[in-house]
Amino acid sequence: MLMSASDRPATLFYQPNGFRVINPGSHVVCAVSGEAIVLEALRYWSVERQEAYASPALATQALLDAR
Repeated sequence: MLMSASDRPATLFYQPNGFRVINPGSHVVCAVSGEAIVLEALRYWSVERQEAYASPALATQALLDAR
């Protein structure tokens, strides 16, 4: 069975003021929690690590864990 773009994670290139879709999909996966984040709700990411985060708390946690 073929998966549509709405069923699979997207591949994004994270930039300082936004992101570029490399491969279409409906969501990305949070690098800390593993939860799916729909692209319309994606607000937090790391340009340096090219990772998405589901919340500001998870983004802070990833920053502190990287130190």
